[in-house]
Amino acid sequence: MRSLERLLLITFVLLSCVGCDQVSKTIARQSLAQSGTISFLNDTLRFQYAENSGAFLSLGASAPEQVRRLVFTIFVGLLLAGTLIYLIRSEKITKPKTIAVSLVLGGGVGNLIDRVSKDGRVIDFLNVGVGSLRSGVFNLADVAISIGIIWLFILYTTGLQKSRAVQVLQRNRRSHR
Repeated sequence: MRSLERLLLITFVLLSCVGCDQVSKTIARQSLAQSGTISFLNDTLRFQYAENSGAFLSLGASAPEQVRRLVFTIFVGLLLAGTLIYLIRSEKITKPKTIAVSLVLGGGVGNLIDRVSKDGRVIDFLNVGVGSLRSGVFNLADVAISIGIIWLFILYTTGLQKSRAVQVLQRNRRSHR
């Protein structure tokens, strides 16, 4: 993939992720903060406003504020910047991997914008489940991150299987000569 094509693809995915995430959080703040939980599909999907000072599923929310700021804002910001530089400079990364990493990056940037602008908190508003079996409250940035990670896992594992298959075929060809 050419550099300009890769840069345009990264920009498109990032702007799409961050834009959808920030618009959805603005709507959630304006609509759900005062109204309470709204339920759909026989309570399978819930919209409920929450502000999370921790990471995924409030992990680390009870840590001291300075630790949360260092880890969730500064460290994550540096990690996202490094990931963006890697994406832009990498000559060998494939188009599917570029999209997957850009999804993770876009979701991370969406949540980082919240942390910087909302005193270390992230707006969450989605909850899914059946009966008492429920997810934590999350947002569209978390969805983008999850899809990107799952996609990378699939690409990585299928890539390993392909490379192993190629190695086996090459060994078989050598042994039959």
